[in-house]
Amino acid sequence: MKNITLERVVRTLLAVLTIGVIIVIMYNYITLVAFLILAMILSYVLDPTVNRLQRMGVKRTIGVTLTLSVIVMAIVFFSTNVVPIFVEEMLELTNNLNIETIELIAARIETRLVQEYSFIPEGFLRDNITKISEELFDLGKLSTVLSDAVGVFTNIFSAVLVVPFAAFFFLKDGSKIRRDVLQIIPNKYFETTLTILDLVEKRLGLYFRSVLVQSTLVTLLSWTTLSIAGLENSLSVGISVGIANTIPYFGPIIGYVLSIIISIVETGDFSLVLYCVVAIFIVQMIDNLILQPYLFSKSADMHPVAILFIILIGAETAGILGMLIAIPLATTIRITIKQIIWSFNNYQIFRLDQSKQF
Repeated sequence: MKNITLERVVRTLLAVLTIGVIIVIMYNYITLVAFLILAMILSYVLDPTVNRLQRMGVKRTIGVTLTLSVIVMAIVFFSTNVVPIFVEEMLELTNNLNIETIELIAARIETRLVQEYSFIPEGFLRDNITKISEELFDLGKLSTVLSDAVGVFTNIFSAVLVVPFAAFFFLKDGSKIRRDVLQIIPNKYFETTLTILDLVEKRLGLYFRSVLVQSTLVTLLSWTTLSIAGLENSLSVGISVGIANTIPYFGPIIGYVLSIIISIVETGDFSLVLYCVVAIFIVQMIDNLILQPYLFSKSADMHPVAILFIILIGAETAGILGMLIAIPLATTIRITIKQIIWSFNNYQIFRLDQSKQF
């Protein structure tokens, strides 16, 4: 009780008030916060390239400009050459994926399963699929769906403008921003905070770069193998599989299910199912045996069981978005807690603060 002073009370109240204001701002401007997070991720991914250019004698501002220019040109190329094909294939699939088609596919799958497994009751799949299809194709919800779609495209357009702009300043003035943030940290916590920031930035940068490379390679491999298998919409499915693969454990399952559904929609029968399953299986073997051990050998530092439960918690909390950010968030929390514990055990100043309380 002797350590409770007016100054400490005021500081605590100010800290609580500051945290509360930050939470309110983040809640009310969640889209802008998401853009800033994307810009930080982009800066983590590109920072090694900018540093390499700087070591070669290129001024940092010019290096940042050149690097982001290449990224912007790649986005423009992708948007003008790949996205239209992807959209066209998805529209074609959407036109074919009506209630009648879904019910027909469900009936065929159910017939095959009932023939193989007599304990499965008739109608279990067809009836449930019909109910789900009616919900999905409910015309009364069309306006809501269109409104959400417009909002998504608006956000994408805004992100293309805001994210590179913010990433430019994160890359150019990252060290200055860090110094400004560290100035508000008390001296006795300075070294611990600096170490936490350094460890988190290195680990997240390595993780996001690994995920980007893995997702790109899985997309290309899936596109290639599905094309060889005979799937007409192999590009759109390959892109979807590559994006889904960023989710550990559950991504490959999504890839299998998606390829099977699209193959049945295209052919109207099961003639391509086995070939598509083999194609995705080959991609997953390459990913599991070559890509993941090579790319994630340094960035992954958690037990597989822990990763599984973290992803499940993320899914329960925020759906697909939660599954995507679960591992980076858990990594940040883990590094922070681990470093704080280490500091309390090794830094004399923390032990002195603890002894004063008794």
